[in-house]
Amino acid sequence: MTDTALSTEQQRPAEPAVLDDVPGWFWDHDRHLFEWFLGRQEAAGFRGDLLEMGAYLGRSAIVIGSHLQPGEGFTVCDLFDSDAPDDENAAEMDMSYRKSLTRTAFEANYLSFHDRLPEIVQAPTSALAGGRLPAGAFRFIHIDASHLYEHVAPDLEVARTALAPQGVVVMDDYRSAHTPGVAAATWEAVFNHGLKPVVLTDTKFYGTWGDPGAAQRDLLARRGTLPHCDISSEALAGHRLVRVAGSSEGAAPFPVSRHYARLAVEAERREAERAAREALHEAEREREAAVLDLTERRARAAERRRPANVAKRVAGDLLPPVVTSAIRRARRD
Repeated sequence: MTDTALSTEQQRPAEPAVLDDVPGWFWDHDRHLFEWFLGRQEAAGFRGDLLEMGAYLGRSAIVIGSHLQPGEGFTVCDLFDSDAPDDENAAEMDMSYRKSLTRTAFEANYLSFHDRLPEIVQAPTSALAGGRLPAGAFRFIHIDASHLYEHVAPDLEVARTALAPQGVVVMDDYRSAHTPGVAAATWEAVFNHGLKPVVLTDTKFYGTWGDPGAAQRDLLARRGTLPHCDISSEALAGHRLVRVAGSSEGAAPFPVSRHYARLAVEAERREAERAAREALHEAEREREAAVLDLTERRARAAERRRPANVAKRVAGDLLPPVVTSAIRRARRD
């Protein structure tokens, strides 16, 4: 294999068997909430396009894309391996994403679960501003791009225009210590621009510019359905919000990828080969132990015979020659 081929092989993205194999920070309770909101919209006959700003390697996009209905569009906007638009954004990308974030890896991960790619806009999210997106056309928007306030606030303005009246916008990292810009933009939108919180998790803010009441009542009605998940409600500065904490243990898993069966067979083969190698090594260790034991037993037997031989040599050395000769003749006779 040439150096070029080896380099290509090393850079080839790993094929995911299940969603958890796709790198990213998208936890199960948020995955279930994405599916709950999207499924609830579909059950109500609510149609509209889907949008994700900032996709990383596709873990959340894969989930969103699984709810794409006929006639709907799904747009993903991310810089991927393009240059950032300013020094601050470049520093942010170099610190967290640059080594692993490529469009090729995103596309490979997404196509492991879906037949077609979404519409990909490889550019800063600012490329979506200025009327590029049709107003009111989207039912679900996930914002997980830059963490800088100067970028997040305009992203929210894009979402406000593009989202349908009862659509849902999701903000990632709205409360992390290392992302104060997201927190500032999110709560500014709540207190100054009409965004209403629907539900909060440890990492994501779910909101709407419509009426959050019906979704909140439906969420609260789910209390107790997952034993490890706590759903509660509280008031905040005139807003009612729902909080979801804990885990989603016991909820249905996400469908496996198209590679799952083949990768499972390969994993079984590797495990069988590993077990065979271990059995061979164990047999070799047992053989070596048996040889060592036999050697030790022979050494001990020789040691036990040694005193008698010494005694014979001593007797031969100390007895008179006449006596020694008589003993030897008697043995021959």
